[in-house]
Amino acid sequence: MLKRELLSRTGEPVTVIHPGEQNHNGGPDFLNARIRVGDTTWAGNVEIHINEGDWFRHNHHLDKVYENVILHVVYEEDADFSERFEYNLPILVIKGQFPEQIHDRYEDFLKNRLWIPCEHLIRNVELFYFEQWSFALLTERLGSRSGQWEKLFEANKFDWAETLFQSIARAFGLRINTLPFELLAKAIPLKIVLKYKNNQFSLEALAFGQAGMLNRSFADEYPAKLKKEYDFLAGKYSLQPMDSSLWKFLRLRPSSFPTIRIAQWAALLQRADRFFSSVLEFKTIDEIAELFSVQASEYWESHFVFDKSSSIKPKIMGSSTIYLHILNAVAPFLFFYGDYKGIKEDKEKAITLIEKVPGEKNTIITHWKQLGLPVDTALYTQALIHLKTHYCDRKKCLECRIGNKLLVNNEK
Repeated sequence: MLKRELLSRTGEPVTVIHPGEQNHNGGPDFLNARIRVGDTTWAGNVEIHINEGDWFRHNHHLDKVYENVILHVVYEEDADFSERFEYNLPILVIKGQFPEQIHDRYEDFLKNRLWIPCEHLIRNVELFYFEQWSFALLTERLGSRSGQWEKLFEANKFDWAETLFQSIARAFGLRINTLPFELLAKAIPLKIVLKYKNNQFSLEALAFGQAGMLNRSFADEYPAKLKKEYDFLAGKYSLQPMDSSLWKFLRLRPSSFPTIRIAQWAALLQRADRFFSSVLEFKTIDEIAELFSVQASEYWESHFVFDKSSSIKPKIMGSSTIYLHILNAVAPFLFFYGDYKGIKEDKEKAITLIEKVPGEKNTIITHWKQLGLPVDTALYTQALIHLKTHYCDRKKCLECRIGNKLLVNNEK
């Protein structure tokens, strides 16, 4: 966007050999840059301001963190400050070095309150710009979660199987009950689950008991038996139940009630010994889908909650819910595993898996679809969610490929 021939304020040619890495923390804006000013090549940091005097207004002249700055890039000079202060630092003034419409459009992006800053212009950008960027956006999205995964992994004493077990449980919460499900998984160690992998009734007793849902008397025979079984198991393993008030039922469809999700989770626990190997060794998405294809026990065919019957309907895990588990648990875990172990193939396998999942449907995706962006696969929808939350909402238009394209586009 800038002219090819750049001159410092003192008339020396300025060549950017390498812009360095953008610094998102305190200190200069770009680190480890290489800049040639005149006949001298410098290695160091670059600071950017609107006005030259901002260097002094921000007290950079008193801060040792800025001692390695090799170039001060400013939009315009600040005569008042340049006359009052002297500092031996090359200054590059970029006002007039690029079309003013770029500055005006960027100002509009920063100030408008549209759903995304470029909402009124985005249709002017060819789709292939986004399609080419979507892979990198998805990789960035998965990588941005690595810190959370690493904390969970460390909390589980570097146990991969336990980490995956808890991750799958979190996915069962479907956002509303994510935390309670995570606490439930931590309340039932995987080693206890594996002891009862062939006994769905005992697994259901453990699940509902530790969820705090069996601490009362029941009219129906089935929950009464579950309570008896749980009391035995709780005494045997010194288990303490959760606070049942953590579970949320409000505004959920009955099929998504935590009682149904817990019953389905208990059915899935019969396959807990296969979780880790299945995630690492699967060949097709159908193999992962089969792992999650479970059905709640017979009691739940005519119930959504204990002691209250309903019309008969098997509580089978639907394909849309299975896909959510793949997106929220399986693929992110596999990506983190590959990243942590340095196995590039596992990271690529995680992204390929996401690409096989149909696109999600939510309010963010609905907006993008209305703007003409592709939403047919989860590769695109996950990329679009990341684009909205990490670029558009933060007004990071200069770091966005679409934003950059629109800034230099002359179309209105």
